[in-house]
Amino acid sequence: MPHFVIEYSREVEEKSDINELMDAVLGVATDSGMMNPVDVKIRARPYDYFVMPEKGQTFLHVTIFMLEGRTDAQKETLSISLRSRLVELLSTVTSVSIDVRDMNPTAYKKRVLD
Repeated sequence: MPHFVIEYSREVEEKSDINELMDAVLGVATDSGMMNPVDVKIRARPYDYFVMPEKGQTFLHVTIFMLEGRTDAQKETLSISLRSRLVELLSTVTSVSIDVRDMNPTAYKKRVLD
């Protein structure tokens, strides 16, 4: 915990290394000081079918799921930092967006094998 889910148009893979993008996400997460790097989970999910305003446009969207407790200012700082880093790596992607979501600690459950 936290979870970073990267969703992107398949065309992003043609010009970008998805593993490098995930490493960049981990770097921003670590640098934020809001989470322990060993707790961060990152997943990437390409989309072959999607609709954008104009033909040929591409996207990358990251949803960050974290347990409640961060201030709006902290979440905004994380969002802006991550967007800035991804824009550096994705200069040709039409839309880069970030969304930070609070997870309810009462409802969130997990099991980890030792």
